[in-house]
Amino acid sequence: MLCRAGELRRCAASLSQSICKVAASRQKHTLPDLTYDYGALEPHINAEIMQLHHSKHHATYVNNLNVTEEKYEEALAKGDVTAQVALQPALKFNGGGHINHTIFWTNLSPNSGGEPQGELMEAIKRDFGSYQKMKEKMAAVTVAVQGSGWGWLGYDKESGRLRIAACANQDPLQGTTGLIPLLGIDVWEHAYYLQYKNVRPDYVKAIWNVINWENVHERLQIAKK
Repeated sequence: MLCRAGELRRCAASLSQSICKVAASRQKHTLPDLTYDYGALEPHINAEIMQLHHSKHHATYVNNLNVTEEKYEEALAKGDVTAQVALQPALKFNGGGHINHTIFWTNLSPNSGGEPQGELMEAIKRDFGSYQKMKEKMAAVTVAVQGSGWGWLGYDKESGRLRIAACANQDPLQGTTGLIPLLGIDVWEHAYYLQYKNVRPDYVKAIWNVINWENVHERLQIAKK
């Protein structure tokens, strides 16, 4: 019995060391910096919204994702499948929130708007008929999201075509639909309510004025490789 107890203590110590090594080697997620000031997208999105959205909401997703991943690593090390399954919703929600917002900030830029150019515009005309038709369809799908969620322009790698889709809550586009995200519009109320109140269509209409089409084009180029 004494020998058996000693073996258990050594196993527990070894397991604890393994968990610590995994936790130490994992690089934590961090809140990405914006390349523009919080007030740079005014009057279309005001500074207060941007400040709260980035430094509070996105930061919360990042913090919660790190905590959840630590718990998940512990569950993996222990072979606790029940705990791993129980943590999946938190991983999806906070991981999706981090992925979606990281894309969203780069999709926006001051002195942007206008219309896409080059290969992106050609793809839009091919798949939707015209830029205006794509814009109208994406706006309609985005405004129609029930509750909280996102409207997306994505790339279907299998067909080589652009697609429009909506995702609920913080569900990530690629993990949910297989489409590679090019352009996302956040329609959680925290993204617009302080400025547009409950008139979501006005917010969606205004956001086209600050879309960074160069970033969307770059994402298309990467997606096609």
